[in-house]
Amino acid sequence: MSFKSLLKALPLASVVFAISVQADEGMWQPHQLQDISAKLKEAGLSLDPTQMENLDQFPMNAIISLGGCTASFLSEQGLVVTNHHCAYGSIQYNSTEKNNLLEQGFVAKNLTEELQAAPGSRVYVTESLTNVTDKITGNIASSIEGEAYFNEIEKNEKRLVAECETSQDYRCEVYSFHGGLEYFLIKQLSIRDVRLVYAPPSSIGKFGGDTDNWMWPRHTGDWAFYRAYVNKDGKPADYSTDNVPFKPKAFLNVNANGVEENDYVMVLGYPGRTNRYRIAQEVENQFNWVYPTAKRYREEYIDVIKNTAPAGSEARIKYESTLAGLANYAKNYGSMIESFHKGDMLARKQKELKDLQAWINDSKARKAKYGKALTDLNALIAQSQHQQERDLILAYITRTNLIGVSKRLYRLAHEKTKPDSERKQGYQERDMNRFTQGMKRVNRRYDADVDIAVLTHFLKQYAQFPAEDRNETFDKFFELDKGFNAEKLAQKLTDMHSKTALDEEAERLAWMNKSVDEFKNSNDPYIQFAVSQYDNDRKLEKADQELSGKLAQARPAFMAAMIAFKQSKGEPVYADANSSLRITYGNVKGYSPQDGLTATPFTTLEGMLAKYVAGDHEFDLFENIRTAIANKDYGKYYREKVKSVPVNYLSTLDITGGNSGSPTLNGNGEFVGLVFDGVYESIIGDWDYDTKFNRAIHTSVPFMLWTMEHIDGAGNIVEEMTIVD
Repeated sequence: MSFKSLLKALPLASVVFAISVQADEGMWQPHQLQDISAKLKEAGLSLDPTQMENLDQFPMNAIISLGGCTASFLSEQGLVVTNHHCAYGSIQYNSTEKNNLLEQGFVAKNLTEELQAAPGSRVYVTESLTNVTDKITGNIASSIEGEAYFNEIEKNEKRLVAECETSQDYRCEVYSFHGGLEYFLIKQLSIRDVRLVYAPPSSIGKFGGDTDNWMWPRHTGDWAFYRAYVNKDGKPADYSTDNVPFKPKAFLNVNANGVEENDYVMVLGYPGRTNRYRIAQEVENQFNWVYPTAKRYREEYIDVIKNTAPAGSEARIKYESTLAGLANYAKNYGSMIESFHKGDMLARKQKELKDLQAWINDSKARKAKYGKALTDLNALIAQSQHQQERDLILAYITRTNLIGVSKRLYRLAHEKTKPDSERKQGYQERDMNRFTQGMKRVNRRYDADVDIAVLTHFLKQYAQFPAEDRNETFDKFFELDKGFNAEKLAQKLTDMHSKTALDEEAERLAWMNKSVDEFKNSNDPYIQFAVSQYDNDRKLEKADQELSGKLAQARPAFMAAMIAFKQSKGEPVYADANSSLRITYGNVKGYSPQDGLTATPFTTLEGMLAKYVAGDHEFDLFENIRTAIANKDYGKYYREKVKSVPVNYLSTLDITGGNSGSPTLNGNGEFVGLVFDGVYESIIGDWDYDTKFNRAIHTSVPFMLWTMEHIDGAGNIVEEMTIVD
């Protein structure tokens, strides 16, 4: 049976629901809620699940994306709440050595005091999700494959996006589900005047630092507030003092009581990526090579930055957000590796695939449909892992600012010679505002000494690879083809950074409008680098697209077989997370991380004070909060069941990265906290869900309100919200 026939043979309804659903597991698409309505009601949902399918109704129309994090509206004046670590870049952007908002915190007492968020900051309000599978793959001839298939998908995606984006006020994207078995077009209102309203000091917003990251018990006040602004006509606009707060169609009421043990909770948000349907070959490679190597690279990257930029210096402030991201995922990878080797995921995955193949072979009809699904995918995955060592280290080298900047600018010059519809995604006219903002942000996260130090560190490692495992064009530019010479490399990098003008914002913006010939004739060393790499980069990209096109056919064929197999066993079928809007639900509940230990679901202010260490940047606390806790100055936020103010709590919700900043709602759709992390044992949940260990960590509403009123002097923001008891 042909690939296209195979897809048409699988009813779309079967893609979204199987016979039974395991409680709490799953990141569900809005249109699936009617299928799991009984489970939602049983767990404690009071709202009508069918109402929640409608993106134009409460509570879905109060949930927004920041492009990488989730957020929600908490007032009719466009007040937005998200995680502190999601607003970290904007807090950093407005910080200096003399006025360090990361350290001091920030409260705008009125609208005029609110600060511009980091360039490129957006608030995205999802307005519609439309199944466009037939328009993406339905018109591609069955004879087309490889790079041609990849290009057809991209062409169809660009056409649908162009039709959807009637103005720069909207951002549309086509999202792939089940490895390309389904495609949805998502339309979002794009609000581009975003301002920082309030952020607690890092001693609250990042309390516990890297030590407590992914750990329980936790005592972190991971929240911050933005505000969305539009022009006087109510439409998105660039920053202007004439703009007014956006009036959302709905906002969440804040339940001051918070939650109690076993309460129903749900998170609505934009989870990033999960990989629960990956095959055994991918799992083994990821956990035995990719994660250990990436963890080491990130830890080395952190060490280089810290050794080059002293704490508190302008250079260190510029890299604080980078350091936070590197540390977060280094620890994440460590937990992944540890959990993998403790458990039996690989063995279970291997058995599942063996059972799948046996199920296929057991029926002539199934064999005709799915006979080559697994073997074809296995072969392509093996091909995709070729040269992964080179590609991974070059990815970390390219993370340095000016290498990436120069390559993107030169690619733009080439793409601008084409009609807009034929340009590569990311270089079309619809992308230029985002591209420009990216160029403006560079200096806030760039220091020449740090850049040189990071490049030197990774180039030295790269040069130790065998010649056949390196990039010949890259080697030639840095003269690594003649052997590694530390002095010569140091001199070259110093010369490149001293002679380039790409470290100036005006220069970067000017290069956005220059021709290919102007690039070729430039004496700027980083421009010369980009020019020297271009042809070979396109050759490698072409090979990647050939493989991606084949995978775009093989992966859906495999998923069609896997879904049918799971259906036959009555197992849950939900799509892997892909940054689109999802709902996950569960209950407030502790867990037992290991034999002899039981973790209760709440932490308190007393526990926070007990962790305090004077002068320790991870566990320091200002005197005002220490005094308030010591005097038990809790007011109306004291909760008898915990004998204090609850700080953080655990739930059984199924979340992942991208859910950061997602509002936690009770059964009535009221705001009862912010999800911001998972426990150490649940990190592997991106690959393998376990009901015993999967726990999400939330900041409690009583802690938020108590801090805002009693500690940070942000009572004006509390007054703006609708508080219910």
